[in-house]
Amino acid sequence: MEPPMEQSGGEQEPGAVRLLDLPWEDVLLPHVLNRVPLRQLLRLQRVSRAFRALVQLHLAGLRRFDAAQVGPQIPQAALAWLLRDAEGLQELALAPCHEWLSDEDLVPVLARNPQLRSVALAGCGQLSRRALGALAEGCPRLQRLSLAHCDWVDGLALRGLADRCPALEELDLTACRQLKDEAIVYLAQRRGAGLRSLSLAVNANVGDVAVQELARNCPELQHLDLTGCLRVGSDGVRTLAEYCPALRSLRVRHCHHVAEPSLSRLRKRGVDIDVEPPLHQALVLLQDMAGFAPFVNLQV
Repeated sequence: MEPPMEQSGGEQEPGAVRLLDLPWEDVLLPHVLNRVPLRQLLRLQRVSRAFRALVQLHLAGLRRFDAAQVGPQIPQAALAWLLRDAEGLQELALAPCHEWLSDEDLVPVLARNPQLRSVALAGCGQLSRRALGALAEGCPRLQRLSLAHCDWVDGLALRGLADRCPALEELDLTACRQLKDEAIVYLAQRRGAGLRSLSLAVNANVGDVAVQELARNCPELQHLDLTGCLRVGSDGVRTLAEYCPALRSLRVRHCHHVAEPSLSRLRKRGVDIDVEPPLHQALVLLQDMAGFAPFVNLQV
């Protein structure tokens, strides 16, 4: 049997339906393009003007944008094109842009998307207070924010955030090394009632004063990360045990002034703590040294 003759001149077989002939808003946008990774959309828009228009229409309606879906590194021009028409974003994650993302890149995006509820800017060291001010001023529904490893975040920047973000529930301030107790105290007093998750890890200037104020003002706090906060001690942890009934997890690794008696009350409540009790540590060490697990009645 001879193979069918190829269509020439752009003709198609009778009854055949091309992809772009399908209804865009009823079929292609909700059921096809929603399943295509952003990285592939960048390629698809190069196929033809019609595909480019389709992709742009899809991008304009995005509710969630994660730059990691494009790749570990995303060019500045690509980000600008992907987000130029987006006006309904609720979630925005830009960590892969950390090497070059500036206020000039971010502020216009924030201005067009006041409905944002989750923003991740971890490691974006080229930003400044201006970007955080635009976020706080223009996105009143913000609930989750990651500023991990953003050295430019200082007490003044955090005060502006605390004053203007009434819905804030989750905040990551890991390695924001300019922050001191005073800034965290202000955050606790202004937004503590709604905070559920907070990371202050690797902040050497944060101590018991901040932790105690968080405990007294954050009754709904569920997760607190104090890893590497060298000035935090047992007094702060005891206050958490007294005032934070909703606490589920506490990270205090490398907090050398936190003693086991201050943690025991939280352990009895079932709080997940990343530091094992001293007896368990001793048994693990003995097992490693001797090559076996001795029988010890831990209930004695």
